[in-house]
Amino acid sequence: MIQRDLAPEVIRAAAEMPAVTVTGPRQSGKTTLCRALFPEHAYRTLEAPDHRAFASDDPRAFLAQFPDGAVLDEVQRVPALLSYLQGIIDADPAPGRWILTGSQNLALLDSVSQSLAGRTEVFHLLPLTWEEITRFDRCPADLDEALLSGGYPRIFDRDLKPSRWLRSYAATYLERDVRSISNIGDLVAFQRFLELCAGRTGQLLNYSSLADDCGISQPTARAWLSVLETSFITFRLPAFHGNLRKRLVKMPKLHFYDSGLVCWLLGIREPAQLRSHPLRGAIFESWVVSEIVKHRGNRGETRGLSFYRDRSGAEVDLVIERPGGPTLVEAKAAQTPSSTLFRRALRVRGHFSPKNGDDSATPTPDVVVVYGGDAFQARSSGRLIPWRRVEEAAFS
Repeated sequence: MIQRDLAPEVIRAAAEMPAVTVTGPRQSGKTTLCRALFPEHAYRTLEAPDHRAFASDDPRAFLAQFPDGAVLDEVQRVPALLSYLQGIIDADPAPGRWILTGSQNLALLDSVSQSLAGRTEVFHLLPLTWEEITRFDRCPADLDEALLSGGYPRIFDRDLKPSRWLRSYAATYLERDVRSISNIGDLVAFQRFLELCAGRTGQLLNYSSLADDCGISQPTARAWLSVLETSFITFRLPAFHGNLRKRLVKMPKLHFYDSGLVCWLLGIREPAQLRSHPLRGAIFESWVVSEIVKHRGNRGETRGLSFYRDRSGAEVDLVIERPGGPTLVEAKAAQTPSSTLFRRALRVRGHFSPKNGDDSATPTPDVVVVYGGDAFQARSSGRLIPWRRVEEAAFS
């Protein structure tokens, strides 16, 4: 097992809180991480039918097995268990006794908010960051291979062909996880919906267009997208809303957490296909945004991210809000350094600049361009960061 960047935060929380909850997509490494960090804890997975039946039928007796606490895996399978756990924690609030994991987001967090509010700290363990991937003995050699491989740990731990593993992952997700989250009867239509979402990664989320292309209603499209978000497949990046006196676009952007899954859903199986694919730029944009989301989440920073687009056509892929002023991040898959890579971000930066002595305006932002090349350059326009050093864009 490699060192996961989230580990220090989980250890800190376990020293302070009676329970720690780690959620994230299936196969992101939650169980491996928690069992490695807390080897002295008893372990039970509620995926196992016998353990799940015991926990459902007699939750008090199930929890009584663990006087010193335990790692309880996939707790969303028996959400009522958390109500009984609340009483145990209140009776003995010693820190770090209970480590909970789950592969669902909203369904699990509803239970946590009702039963364990103030008693647990919640973390999201997402697919590997690029920095974590480089800790394996073998990692992708270039950008296209990195985008195609994605970030699920098993691919790198066992040196598997990404397309084969992702095919199995997608099938399992459709056949098991989707049914456990929502009563979706037509899985063929849902798979089509998932593929259409992959074709819209890095783009404005238009429910009407998405529903029409899939042959479903807008309410169904909204409900199905919530399923993808609940299971950590996609996320919505909100539009920037600031005091800039501009007519800003309000629709969010759709992004996938894992570029490898996007490639598989789009039928991209080899790096050569990706190099000439019309959506390569959008896939790279989603990769950069998700990398920054993961890096910040691993340090407990989960807010302050948006994108900018106004009615005049000015746009930048990511706005990171910081105490000293925002940072504008642009993702460009091009390999050659060029001043043209800064063009869009500089146009947006001009909209942040104070005018006519207006001190209430947002401070002039820094500009960062993450691109597909290898050279770092500090220019007067901003910083040009190679894709292998994308983590520098998250905090610098």
